[in-house]
Amino acid sequence: MLIQDSETYTHIWMSLKRVLVGLGIALLIGIPVGLLIGQNQKADALTSQIFQFLRMISPLSWMPIAVMILGVGDKPIYFLLAFAAIWPIILNTATGVKKVDPQLLKLAHSLDATPGEILQKIIWPSVLGQVLVGLRLAIGIVWIVLVPSEMLGVTSGLGYFILDARDRLDYTELLSIILIIGFIGFVLDRLVITLQKRITV
Repeated sequence: MLIQDSETYTHIWMSLKRVLVGLGIALLIGIPVGLLIGQNQKADALTSQIFQFLRMISPLSWMPIAVMILGVGDKPIYFLLAFAAIWPIILNTATGVKKVDPQLLKLAHSLDATPGEILQKIIWPSVLGQVLVGLRLAIGIVWIVLVPSEMLGVTSGLGYFILDARDRLDYTELLSIILIIGFIGFVLDRLVITLQKRITV
């Protein structure tokens, strides 16, 4: 059985590691960009149409280019996952910034608060809920993109595991892997929901 096979957990760990790295890259880039365009109308106007255009391109369309530039292995997978995850994070962060109460900002400025203090005390607490919404959407997208991404010349991960089971014509194992993918995705989604509830209480 798969649950008794240590190889199964190796594949699960490799997939989770790739997801975490991809999400980490998307958060490191997406949150600052979202904060910037949420506070700056010129930046918003300049990037809005570009971001909407890029968001509509399937991350999987970039597969050949990613492999050509980054080679085979984990690097193109990280790129594809980060590309898939970054848009909901940017857009939801920017939306959160735009919803910040302007009266609070006026009050902070009247009290001579520094930009850092305004970001830390007013903007970030107000935006965090929206960031988590973006993260939840990003996880859903990334988890879908992960499986075909792991068919790019790697020898580990749940996507590779599916290909291996298919090539061996082991359809029982193939179905089990699909169920494992669904279960892990569900657990990740519930973790973010739980975090959202704790923060917004």
